[in-house]
Amino acid sequence: MKTPKRSDEPIWWALFSAGGVCFAVLLPALMLVLGILWPLGLVSPPWLSYAGVSALLHTAYGVPALLVTAAVICLPLFHAAHRIHHGLHDLQCGYRQASKLLCYGLALLLSLLALALVLAI
Repeated sequence: MKTPKRSDEPIWWALFSAGGVCFAVLLPALMLVLGILWPLGLVSPPWLSYAGVSALLHTAYGVPALLVTAAVICLPLFHAAHRIHHGLHDLQCGYRQASKLLCYGLALLLSLLALALVLAI
């Protein structure tokens, strides 16, 4: 009996679905608070200043805040990378391994860059 070939697709589908949930749940709330309510002056949390964010990240609450920040930045990148990779596959553009490496590699690189910038605060 021939054993089936192992696939890495479950990992990418898990990141895709987590990024979709992040797009659907977290980003609209952040856009409402940071893009509408804060500029209109309806909310003015003191932790939105540079000093407030820096102080938050350097306390015990900093780890959960960093994890939420990582989720909001990194998961949508992998969601988009998965959509682009499968779109290219459906259109039969390029090689499967090359597009996988390009899409997911770029998502990983951008995620690491964003996290490095957040940690530099």
